[in-house]
Order: sequence, then structure tokens, then C-alpha cells
Amino acid sequence: MSASVWEVIAPNLTLLLISLAVFGAVIYAVFLIGARASLKQQEWLRYVVFLGPASLLLLIGLIYPAVRTIVLSLMDKRSENFVGLDNYIWAFTLPEIQIVLRNTGIWVILVPIVSTIVGLAIAYMTDRMKRGAWVKSLIFMPMAISFVGASVIWRFMYSYEPNPNKPEIGLLSAIWRGLDLEPRNWLLEPPLNTLLLIAVMVWIQTGFAMVILGAAMRNIPDDVTEAAMLDGASNFRRFLRVTLPMIRGTVVVVLTTITIATLKVFDIVRTMTGGNFQTNIIANEMYSQAFRQLNYGQGSALAVILFLAVVPIIWYNLRQLRLERSER
Repeated sequence: MSASVWEVIAPNLTLLLISLAVFGAVIYAVFLIGARASLKQQEWLRYVVFLGPASLLLLIGLIYPAVRTIVLSLMDKRSENFVGLDNYIWAFTLPEIQIVLRNTGIWVILVPIVSTIVGLAIAYMTDRMKRGAWVKSLIFMPMAISFVGASVIWRFMYSYEPNPNKPEIGLLSAIWRGLDLEPRNWLLEPPLNTLLLIAVMVWIQTGFAMVILGAAMRNIPDDVTEAAMLDGASNFRRFLRVTLPMIRGTVVVVLTTITIATLKVFDIVRTMTGGNFQTNIIANEMYSQAFRQLNYGQGSALAVILFLAVVPIIWYNLRQLRLERSER
């Protein structure tokens, strides 16, 4: 090994060894103190050991950034002067940002509802198939793909070739030409392009909804289903009157989880359109304002709006979980 390479490795290796030694010394000191402490002191020591690091990480990684973001949202572009609520007024009055908020609302409404309905339908039907596990594996497979990877795949699906003498590589355009229709540049035409981007998110999240809801349906007691069959209820009526009420809590969890994921979606829009052609959403606009235009005030204001949009969903989810526990 050459001397230059060792000069690079040696400081990092030394720092690693020192860190491990310090960590080992702290753990040894904690056990030594715990062995000599009284029972009451040991109880407090457990709180410090287990909750202390977690509380410190929570403070550094969540609370401090949240407070700083709120403060920055009340400052000007360079975080030099206090401007109050001007950044929020800008967010709700500028026409371009209103399109961003509108698109985000469309995403939040369509993605959770469509993903949950399709996932529930697939879970219900595949449970009655002989080789339903294979179908579920194929439907769940997009969950293993990153949002960027899925976006690249679907960008090829929506590809458009304006020259009719050249072959179409986009599946949607090829189908359109097969039907003797003239394809369009799908990702350039609003509001169709927003719906096509939403289809990518639905494709990814449907597998999640299918797995969770399928597990919930399998946990329904057999005697409840058999009682409904003895009463003469059809499959559809059993699904509406028995299955859905029994898994209502799980449906709420799936809806809220997908809603939160949808509010934070960034990769799909950034990869496929870059937020252009009226497809922008809050997360992408927040990135553009804060890290591309270096407007920290307006970028932070959008981050706070996004955070405030997530809070009621989390509160509702926790409330439903408490109600379920109280009913048990």
C-alpha cells in the first residue's frame, strides 16, 4: 500500500477506533453505575439510557429543523429581514403556486382512493384464485422499485414519436396508433399529464394496499362469514355488509398512509416533467424555491404548508386507532 493511500486511511481508521473505544467505555460505565445503584436509581438510569439518546436525536433531527423552518418561513429570500406572513400570502395568491396547490390536492384525492379501491378489489379476487399468490407477487413488485426507477419506466411508456415513419417505443402511443388514432405528446398536455403522473403513483401503491387489506380480510372470523352465507347473503352483499365493516380500521390506515406518501411525493414529478407543463406539486416547488432559486423564505413556507397538511391526517389516524382499542 502506498504512503499516500495510508495517509488518507490512517486518520479515518484512527477516528473509528477512538469512537468505538469511547462507546465501549460509556457502555461499561453505565453497567458499572447500574450494578452499584439502588433499585430506584436503576429505574431512572434505564430512562436516561434508553430515552436519552432517542430524545437527543429527536431534538436534533426533527424538532430543531422544524422550528428553524418555521422561523425561515417568516424571513425574506436571504433570511436577513423579518417579513411576517408575506411568504404564505405569496403561496396562496400567486397563480402559479395556486396551480401547484391544486395539483397537490388532485394527487391527494385520487391516489389514495384509487390505490385503495384497486388494491382491495385485487385482494378480494385473488383470495379466491388457485394461483392468487403469483398475481399478488406481480402486483406487489412495483413496491420494490424506487420512485425514480418507476418514473423512468413510465416515461418510456408515455414516449411519443412525432415522425410516423419511425417506430413508436411508447406503449401508450403504440396502442393509440393501433387504434388508428393520432397519439399526442402525453406529458406536455395539461391536465392529462397530471393524471398520467398520478397513474405511476397508483401503480406503486396498489401493491401496498393489496397486501395490507388482504391480510385484514384473512383475519375476519370464519363464523361471521358463514353466518352471512346461511342468511342467504350474496357475495357482493357479504362484501359490503360484512367484509368492509370488519376491516374499516385497516382501510383508514391504508388511506392515511398512502395520503401521507402522496403529499411527500417528489421523485415522480421531478424525473418525468421537472414540474413543467402545469404538473408541479408542493414538494417539487419547495425544492425549486429553496435549492434552485435559493429563496429560503418561500421554500420554507411551502415546507410548513406541507407539514401542516400532514398533521391532521396523522391526528385522524391516531384517533381511529384509539377508538379501535377502546372498542376492544
